[in-house]
Amino acid sequence: MSNLRIFAVNQKKISSLHYFNNMCSSKIRASLKRLKLHVLLGRNYSSLPGLIGNDIKSLHSIINPPIAKIRNIGIMAHIDAGKTTTTERILYYSGYTRSLGDVDDGDTVTDFMAQERERGITIQSAAVTFDWKGYRINLIDTPGHVDFTLEVERCLRVLDGAVAVFDASAGVEVKNIAKVKAQTLTVWRQADKHKVPRICFLNKMDKIGASFNYAVESIREKLKAKPLLLQLPIGEGKAFKGVVDVVRTEKLLWNPNSDDGKDFERKPLLEMSDPKLLKETTEARNALIEQVADLDDEFADLVLGEFSENFDLLPAEKLQTAIHRVTLAQTAVPVLCGSALKNKGVQPLLDAITMYLPSPEERNYEFLQWYKGDLCALAFKVLHDKQRGPLVFMRIYSGMLKPQTAIHNINGNCTERVSRLLLPFADQHIEIPLLTAGNIALTVGLKHTATGDTIVSSRSSALAASRRAKREGEKKQKENNEAERLLLAGVEIPEPVFFCTIEPPSMAKQPDLDHALKCLQREDPSLKVKLDPDSGQTVLCGMGELHIEIIHDRIKREYGLETYLGPLQVAYREAILNSIRATDTLDRTLGDKRHLVTVELEAKPVETSSLLPVIEYAASVAGDLSQASREAFENGVHSACLQGPLLGSPVQDVAVTLHSLVIHPGTSTTMISACVSRCLQKALKKADKQILEPLMNLEVTVSREYLSPVLADLAQRRGNIQEIQSRQDNKVVIGYVPLAEIMGYSTVLRTLTSGSATFALELSNYQAMNPQDQSTLLSQRHGLS
Repeated sequence: MSNLRIFAVNQKKISSLHYFNNMCSSKIRASLKRLKLHVLLGRNYSSLPGLIGNDIKSLHSIINPPIAKIRNIGIMAHIDAGKTTTTERILYYSGYTRSLGDVDDGDTVTDFMAQERERGITIQSAAVTFDWKGYRINLIDTPGHVDFTLEVERCLRVLDGAVAVFDASAGVEVKNIAKVKAQTLTVWRQADKHKVPRICFLNKMDKIGASFNYAVESIREKLKAKPLLLQLPIGEGKAFKGVVDVVRTEKLLWNPNSDDGKDFERKPLLEMSDPKLLKETTEARNALIEQVADLDDEFADLVLGEFSENFDLLPAEKLQTAIHRVTLAQTAVPVLCGSALKNKGVQPLLDAITMYLPSPEERNYEFLQWYKGDLCALAFKVLHDKQRGPLVFMRIYSGMLKPQTAIHNINGNCTERVSRLLLPFADQHIEIPLLTAGNIALTVGLKHTATGDTIVSSRSSALAASRRAKREGEKKQKENNEAERLLLAGVEIPEPVFFCTIEPPSMAKQPDLDHALKCLQREDPSLKVKLDPDSGQTVLCGMGELHIEIIHDRIKREYGLETYLGPLQVAYREAILNSIRATDTLDRTLGDKRHLVTVELEAKPVETSSLLPVIEYAASVAGDLSQASREAFENGVHSACLQGPLLGSPVQDVAVTLHSLVIHPGTSTTMISACVSRCLQKALKKADKQILEPLMNLEVTVSREYLSPVLADLAQRRGNIQEIQSRQDNKVVIGYVPLAEIMGYSTVLRTLTSGSATFALELSNYQAMNPQDQSTLLSQRHGLS
């Protein structure tokens, strides 16, 4: 009670969805009536975390629970596996929502953008904080569409565990098997990269064609993971009515008359009533024990010592502890099943999240030792709110963060002030007085922080951590840049593959458009904006057609600008085929100062793929160049490689060697860069050149009767078919196709197959065009065809 009184006196505003009832002190009740309400969605919500009925916990446990009780979890999978529906059920059963949201109805909590509700897909990652049986769960719902994989990447960076949701009616191949490599494998690889422990949830067990065994086998085969079967389904397809808890040898049956799935019963399996199911479960439990014992030495010793004669006597708690260790070591993945849409199997999934996935203190982050308990946080997402300004999602790794305190941004090398801290509840927020290690929260007031920035308490704290990292690196004989990389670990941003021009309705609106694009870039680093030097037009660069379409739509809805998009263009690149030397002299007099530079350089192709030019210095000049001259030379090279001679696309896979650089005294570095840039462009024009085009991995899932027209269409699109697989009643066409040939493919495929086929794309690499296709492209660009 004293904590609540102090909180009210300090006038800390907590956003709640209803006032506390039955408070024993009228003074406290009066104070709490001043608490601010934010209701941004037309949904009914339950009480503040930790306040259920008359159960009033201490304020500290509400705002900052013990770190062992925190779970930072992501929900990830392919598009249409049921991620958002699963999240809605989790929120409902945890008591945060009082009605069930539906993706098709467009009233889900985590899909709060207008575009998401219209399309029924998740675009941004919505963060939700809730409690379950004494645990604080920070849950993030991520997109599955390939255009938005950066959203998944930036969230996995800060999570301690993940729930991978699969469509049990299609296994890992997902939704008619089309999306196995393009999405499921991409997300799984991202989780591997960040060493995120996972559990699997086989969703849609109620669908016709659902197969638990096939889905488990596809996880084993496609994802190369070792599934631990913690549950078995009771029935499949329309006959699905519950699950068996293999660990405890119990069955969970949901009441078919219950509308919301809250009404279910847990019964022990008995020989009298369920002989067949008991036998199947006992076999599965024995197999699970053997599997875990193979992976965990401590558990193996226990099993071989006390329970070697009879596995049935092994306590469930011992098995659960061992499964937790195995999950944390990422040597296997627990597998559960259910149907989120039919409200079955979600409560056991919540139990599994708290039981098997790690707390923040169980994850080993090497860079934390360098901060010695000082603040270390990562900004992993930026949103723009019309009232509050930029909202920055922050994961605290160590130390503590309070409102009205200054923080230092290592990446931006600037100091900013946090004005407020908010707990995220999708697009609703609860204000909090402090944030401790292991938590995820929103900060208000940071004007310059962007995605991937490392946040510390002060510049001196960053320098001290850097010194400790350097000393540790020297002890282990590591390079110092390795320590720096870990200090500033952020999010890798993929190169965009599509671009198009964007124009405001009038020149008077250009500043408004620039502001909107600047805000959207801070939110979405995979969106690139550049200015065309020839036409002066603004160019949008994105990850796909849907990505650019969503950005265009957001500019209209959120910033009130009716912009015009030019035709979509493919982001080509250029390369040279032979070595070429060039010399150039720049002689300019500005005012009374003469600027004179003569440069001789050589450009040659390199075998390893590199977007940035490789810069080398001949032995004759390497020792004579000043640092300023080197920087000027490198700036000139980078500038020249931004625009190739054929299409004005970036030049890659090129090495530039400086053979001679003669500089007149008093010549500015800008003139040196200009001369180098002009000389390299001359060399590139003289060399034999080729265009590189983006090549996409394509997978099309189509029924047998439509296979021939689909193959014929892909042949016309310069497609290269690698294999055709059989999956149940469908055929899966796997191959490569140039990105330029695939624009608008979804419409064509729907027409060819009467809407029955699906496809998925993922960037494979850049490859050289053949001379005929290159000639055709150049003719089109120059208006000759």
